[in-house]
Amino acid sequence: MIVSASYRTDIPAFYGTWFLNRLASGSCRVANPYGGPDYRVDLDREAVDGFVFWTRNPAPFAEALAVVHGRGDPFIVQQTITGYPRALDAATPLAADGVAALQRISQRYGRRSAVWRYDPIAVTDTTPAAWHKENFARLAARLAGAVDEVVVSFLQVYRKTQRNLNRAAIRHGFSWQDPDDSEKRALLAEFAAIATEHGMQLTLCGQPQLLGYGVGEAHCIDAARLSDVAGRHIAAAQKSHRQGCACARSTDIGAYDSCPHGRIYCYAVSDRERAKRRLAEIDAEADTLSPIRSADL
Repeated sequence: MIVSASYRTDIPAFYGTWFLNRLASGSCRVANPYGGPDYRVDLDREAVDGFVFWTRNPAPFAEALAVVHGRGDPFIVQQTITGYPRALDAATPLAADGVAALQRISQRYGRRSAVWRYDPIAVTDTTPAAWHKENFARLAARLAGAVDEVVVSFLQVYRKTQRNLNRAAIRHGFSWQDPDDSEKRALLAEFAAIATEHGMQLTLCGQPQLLGYGVGEAHCIDAARLSDVAGRHIAAAQKSHRQGCACARSTDIGAYDSCPHGRIYCYAVSDRERAKRRLAEIDAEADTLSPIRSADL
């Protein structure tokens, strides 16, 4: 089993102590986000083939990575670094700090353990296509040699995403748009050339209709990459958790509405203030990251 930690929340940034406690105990409990009963996830060494960690800030997770490495589990850190203005990202680390953190992971655990994510690509009048091209090129130059893959995707406009974007646009005085596919493909082609120049493969997450020359399909839960990290074959069936996803089968141990980074376009958080309350109330000794129900009252 590959454990995903987590595309529902930022465990490395905020819940490292909880994760280490669960690793020591050998299991955790996860609330089914689609309804139905909670389920138990076995975290014993014999049950886990590897971990995929998703984060904007891996710095607080350094001890946990050392523990995972020490017990012999391969892992991949999928770290998002975009350098967006605060109107879009209220509390994520500065891009320079994110770059330094991912470089440290690559140096300590190997380049195959580190993946840079530049996603989602949010097009606004303060971050137009030309801004993205310049920003992406600058970050790629800094990360050259540290990573061999950069994963991108364009903003998916879910209902709560649209609501939060519209509120922020009024509050901060910007406008946003969802470009047509031809504009997206043109920007991806420029990104692909920049990535190649800096020794990286550009891959696209969950949007196969935009694939084109120089742009590969992302496998964010990547059994082949984990196999390279482990030095042994890790077999995993492909089972998409959403349409267009090419990930291998995994089990996610996170919880929605528990990440207070303040990304207004985030699909996993309905309200940042609620997420901040939940972070304050979740018990690091508990067997689950599921938010305390009373926080919603």
